[in-house]
Order: sequence, then structure tokens, then C-alpha cells
Amino acid sequence: MSAAPGAGGAPPDFVRAPNQADRPEVYELENTAMDPSGLVLDALRELAPWRGRRLLDLGCGAGYWLPGYTAEAAEVVGVEPDPSLLPLAAARPGGARVLQGSAEHLPLPDASVDVVHARFAYFFPPGCDAGLAEVRRVLRPGGSLVVVDNDHRAGEFAELLAASPWAAYQGAAGATDAWWAQRGAVRREVMSSWDFQRRADLQAVLRLEFPPQVAGPWLAAHPGALSLSYGYVLFCVTA
Repeated sequence: MSAAPGAGGAPPDFVRAPNQADRPEVYELENTAMDPSGLVLDALRELAPWRGRRLLDLGCGAGYWLPGYTAEAAEVVGVEPDPSLLPLAAARPGGARVLQGSAEHLPLPDASVDVVHARFAYFFPPGCDAGLAEVRRVLRPGGSLVVVDNDHRAGEFAELLAASPWAAYQGAAGATDAWWAQRGAVRREVMSSWDFQRRADLQAVLRLEFPPQVAGPWLAAHPGALSLSYGYVLFCVTA
């Protein structure tokens, strides 16, 4: 496990993600509760298998998904722009290589990876063409980028997104679908859930991801809830 040399300075296009950067321990709870049945991972494997291949986790954050990828892939590289998260990602077990970079500035050679995953990182159209071009540069012929995005149309999480001003930067579902369709992406919907072991963890995560005027009423209306339905949309582009 290694972090890139000179990891103290972020790339010039870096936009800090306050949820993970401010409260990495709460974001860890969120990842642990996410998709407990592994339905998203199953869909990712169907769209772009990575067993025995070289996988890039783009925007890997604190590296939660890296150990699982290293259990199957021949090699795993995590790329993350936030200097505060790089040491956390590099400390994960499994031996993934962790580098500082961004979607527009990948510290990798041309045609050097087989599969790229981007979970809730960078690809919120429009305005993503520079990052998509850079991903295509590092993909080998026949390689694939799979982007994991929120489904804004289905599930309780989508209802929270619709009520939250913090989600405005993610764009409209129709515009996002059209942007990816114009670039030849395969679109896959996955309905899953968040499932928490403790009510306090659910409360902490909702308050991390949503403003008080959104999280508070939902929690009050669901006093015994430990889970909520969560829809995903996956977009897959092949080089």
C-alpha cells in the first residue's frame, strides 16, 4: 500500500467533498450500511468483470471498497484528489496502490487499466467530458468505465434527494440519462437499500448527507426505522 509522493497538494480542479472529508468515520458507517445484499457489486461484475484484471477506483475516498476489489482483481489502483483522505485509503488492507489525482488528471499511463469504477465521484453531467476523455485515455481497448450514481426517480433516498438543496449539483435525472446515452453508455438500474445496525448510525448518516430541514422530518416520520430503500443507476462506457 502506498500513497503518491508529494500528496500534500490537491490537483487544480479539486472540489472537496465535505461529507467524507469532514466526517470520515460517519461516511464509513454509510458505506457499511450501503447495499447489504451486494446487488450493486453484482451489477458491476456483469457490466465489466474485474477478476484477474487491473481495476482503477476513481475517487476512492478513504478507500472503503479497495480491499474487496483486491480480493478479485490482479491489481487495484485507487486515485483520490483529497490529501486528507489519501492516508486512510493507503492504510486499507489488500495492497492496493493509492495515488493522488483526479478524473481530469490521472497519474497513469495510456492504455494501462481494464476497468474503472467511479462511485458518486465527478461524473455529474454536464461538464464531464474532460474527465471522460482522461478515463478513456487510460483504459485499454475493450476496457470499461462504470459510474455508480444515485437514482433520482425511485426509492426513499430519491425522495430525500428531491427535497435537499445540497443535491442540486447532481443535476436532473433526464439530463444525466441523455448525456450518457449520447456517449454510448449502457444504463442499468439497481434497487437496493441502506441497512443500519443502530438507529444512532442511521441518524448520523442522514444528518451528514442532508440538511436539518430534510433529515429531521424524515427521522421524525420514521421513528423505528433502521433502513430505507435506495435506488442506483449505473452507466457503463466501453473504450
